[in-house]
Amino acid sequence: LLLFAGIFDRAADNADGWTCAIITCPANTLLAQIHNTQPRMPVILPRKALDAWLDPATPLDHLQKLLRPAPDSLLEAWPVSTAVNRPANGGPELIAPAAP
Repeated sequence: LLLFAGIFDRAADNADGWTCAIITCPANTLLAQIHNTQPRMPVILPRKALDAWLDPATPLDHLQKLLRPAPDSLLEAWPVSTAVNRPANGGPELIAPAAP
């Protein structure tokens, strides 16, 4: 399970709605190979930081220290089919390793 850092607020154009975003940071070495034109990745919070992230009383400077790339050792990557690029496609075969 990965915990992504996110923010949310009322949508400016809809008083009854909400808007949200996943916060990104510079990519670690592993993901920089994938996102090589704009090397970025979601901020992945350590499990021990979850309560602090969700607590509105947590000082901003403490939260800002969490906005850093995850260690390479936390993630694994392999090539997959370009079929993942089409939202109409689904199924576990989409994340199966593809032939180089």
